Amino acid sequence: MHSELNASKRYNTLSIILHWVLGAALVAIFIFGIYMTGLPFSPQRLKLYNWHKWAGISILLLSALRLLWRLSHPAPALPAKIELAMPGWQLKAHKLTHIALYALFFIVPLIGWAYSSAAGFPVVLFGLFPLPDLIGADKALAALIKPWHQISAFALAGLAVLHIGAALKHQFIDRDGLLQRMSLRG
Repeated sequence: MHSELNASKRYNTLSIILHWVLGAALVAIFIFGIYMTGLPFSPQRLKLYNWHKWAGISILLLSALRLLWRLSHPAPALPAKIELAMPGWQLKAHKLTHIALYALFFIVPLIGWAYSSAAGFPVVLFGLFPLPDLIGADKALAALIKPWHQISAFALAGLAVLHIGAALKHQFIDRDGLLQRMSLRG
């Protein structure tokens, strides 16, 4: 196994932290979202929906921070040895998956916020900070938007599983050390 990667081929510490924090937050909010939608209507369910909205807005803000950091600190190039070993379709899948993940980091919470606005349920971050509605209340529009929040969330989850699977393939099958680029233990 290649145990050392040139420091210029590794992500910087803040990029690594943002990656793992956002990844953990996405897994948690996805599981939480599935759980809460299965509950019967109750004050507890309403409270959980508010928490879900708070988490979604927090993820949106974290995604914005991550994108700004990424734009000012580009990802290191794949090590030449790894890039040459990857078939062309894998390189394309690598790039397209990352672009789609970044897009969905924004799309999922924004659709959720739009749905909440259209349904007439304002987002009040942490119960303290009312956020503006993205669109006016419109029950018919809310009914059209609602499934897109779920579809986009499942698309994000699917891409995350693909991303994790690819990382595990590189770690345990290819044994090329690629996963070390995103490890705090350099």
